[in-house]
Amino acid sequence: MSYNIEKKNLNNIPFSILDLSPIIKGGTPADSYKRTLDLAKHAEKLGFNRFWLAEHHNMPFIASSATSILIGHVAGATTKLRVGSGGIMLPNHAPLLIAEQFGTLESLYPGRIDLGLGRAPGTDQLTARALRRNIRNGGEDFPEQLQELRGYFDPSLFNEKNPVRAFPGQGLDIPIWLLGSSGFSAELAGQLGLPFSFASHFSPNNTLPALSIYRKSFKPSKVLDKPYVMLGVNIIAADTDEEAHFLATSLQQQFLNLIRHHEAPLQPPVENMDEIWTDYEKELLKQQLGASIIGSPETVQRKLQNFIEETQADEIMIISQIFDHEARLHSYDILAEIKSE
Repeated sequence: MSYNIEKKNLNNIPFSILDLSPIIKGGTPADSYKRTLDLAKHAEKLGFNRFWLAEHHNMPFIASSATSILIGHVAGATTKLRVGSGGIMLPNHAPLLIAEQFGTLESLYPGRIDLGLGRAPGTDQLTARALRRNIRNGGEDFPEQLQELRGYFDPSLFNEKNPVRAFPGQGLDIPIWLLGSSGFSAELAGQLGLPFSFASHFSPNNTLPALSIYRKSFKPSKVLDKPYVMLGVNIIAADTDEEAHFLATSLQQQFLNLIRHHEAPLQPPVENMDEIWTDYEKELLKQQLGASIIGSPETVQRKLQNFIEETQADEIMIISQIFDHEARLHSYDILAEIKSE
């Protein structure tokens, strides 16, 4: 089935935030949580739509591993902002447990909780084993897990009556999103008529193919009558292009450390990345971070508008891995100003 996609631009789509609660060099997780809360309050004042937190494990630069707990912390300190997971890695958990956790969150903060789900482990294989106790299943049964989870909220989705119920959870209307960096979740989200969020911030080359799969496979549901796409994008804005590119070297070092299997907190920016990476590593990062938007307000506005026109995204979720907290807040200030112009 085909759909007429309304032309999108900066002014008519929502902006949201994905926060990894970064642990910076010299900082602690406790410091990260304070900055996350400050950013969330700031985002709410600026009019951002959602504030999502991501589940990752055994990564010394990310403090949001206990994602549900941090969601509750942020939701309790804000009043209007939608708060959710970007995402919960469902193969790491029993679906009943996630239903109860998010049922609790929705009961505490009604109408403000999102449940974004991924099928990757969000970590390395050894850590996945520690989380799951075994890794015989690498996410292949994700559709079945998803069906079970949805059934705890809406028992009519079970093929037969299930004596196990989620309290709290049952009967609650919690928006479920599928997250992905390839075509698998795109097709599943389309077939189920669910909203889809794609990780353009680290899988840019797969963005357009995945969106095509999602839109072509979409079947209307009681959740959505037409496709809804949110794209994650690395955006680092500053007063000048030079300053923004300087700030972006923290993000580049983070991905470089991942490539090198080097565990380290988020590093301060550097003047010259050519003194750190090899030519081969530089090309790898260009591919992985190719959709990143870095620059002055004018540069960011132009590039972001082009990105929206190319993808026809319904919503943009912004990731800004910036070492200095005030510079990070200022980056979001600039984005809010760009949107309001």
